[in-house]
Amino acid sequence: MISPFVVSRVVTASALAATCALAACTPKSETVADTTVAAVVTDTFPSQEGMIDVPGGKVWYRKIGNGAGVPLLAMHGGPGGTSCSFEVLAPLANDRPIIFYDQLGSGRSEHPTDTTLWNFPRFVQEVDAVRRALALDSVHLLGHSWGGSLAAEYMIATKPTGVKSVILSSPLISTPRWIADADSLREQLPESIQKVLDENEKAGTLNSPAYAAATDSFYARHVKRLPTVPIARCAGVKGNDTIYRQMWGPTEFLSNGTLQSWTRSADMDEITAPTLFIAGEFDEARPTTLEEFRKTMRDARLVVIPGGAHAAMREKPAEYIAAVRAFLAEVEKPKR
Repeated sequence: MISPFVVSRVVTASALAATCALAACTPKSETVADTTVAAVVTDTFPSQEGMIDVPGGKVWYRKIGNGAGVPLLAMHGGPGGTSCSFEVLAPLANDRPIIFYDQLGSGRSEHPTDTTLWNFPRFVQEVDAVRRALALDSVHLLGHSWGGSLAAEYMIATKPTGVKSVILSSPLISTPRWIADADSLREQLPESIQKVLDENEKAGTLNSPAYAAATDSFYARHVKRLPTVPIARCAGVKGNDTIYRQMWGPTEFLSNGTLQSWTRSADMDEITAPTLFIAGEFDEARPTTLEEFRKTMRDARLVVIPGGAHAAMREKPAEYIAAVRAFLAEVEKPKR
């Protein structure tokens, strides 16, 4: 999850300093160096961009590389986020094409004003439309955060053919369980911060500066915990907070949108393709919860990125990419 307008607040110098005071952080130089390499390499591979017709409008996509492996299609978080973070996956283009797109209403895609478009079934249809337009008859799927919800719903509701594997990156699988986990994490905050959250929620003053600062304390622990380098290609690319609020709600730990009661926790065994859960050690998508989901599935494994949070893909790109690469290589290994 995560509102597209929250992350920029979290990555202030003061937030980063506070974050490293909370736990043993990876040295800034090491983390930034890894992220820089991942960000720069994105322009060393052939690429193409374009627009695709989907239900309700057109979405922008980008394809990096033409390696011989089965393509990887990545779906971003939000709802209402952008695909910018997936630029750090470019090193995988040595092996296969890496494809991502901005969901309708976000980023470089069209921004229709019809709010009836922001519903789960239409986003599932959008995945199918992107696959058809790009002739992705054989594909690996990667869904991050809300994109993980989308990947799970797509697999369970439509039973698509040609999906070789599914990567669920810090996914939302059940809103009730997500909120329960968020409540547990809130209880670990200093009492003074908990008090600000509780009092403002009771009063309905969620737009107050004090409440924003208190929520940022949560995000600095569990959303974006370590420093990352800005991705130049993403400058000026914005998400859509209207979609986030309509479908999810005002904050990561308050859901009153259309996803409020959504869950697929009892249906994960219907995903029969090999599946990788991957999350950060301090992720708001709790690794212990993901392990419970994993155990219900036929062919799934879990990788936890040490030191990382919900943004582990950008915080620890080398470790993240290594885990994804190893999983895809295992899936594609010829059967004897």
